Amino acid sequence: MSERIEISTEYIPLGQFLKLANVVESGGMVKIFLSEFDVFVNGELENRRGRKLYLGDTVEIEEFGVFEVVREE
Repeated sequence: MSERIEISTEYIPLGQFLKLANVVESGGMVKIFLSEFDVFVNGELENRRGRKLYLGDTVEIEEFGVFEVVREE
């Protein structure tokens, strides 16, 4: 079961998404987090904090879970 993370824009950068999902506390922690944890976007390993996430994308992080990008209601 994935956790749904709502956005109100067309896309969200991975770094901002990680903050919104409460995976990291600040933007400064994103680069370090991505170097220490495997983050998969739609099943592919991703380490770019600027990677654009669109509606329907899934983010999987070992030890944190699976997240899905959805439209804010």
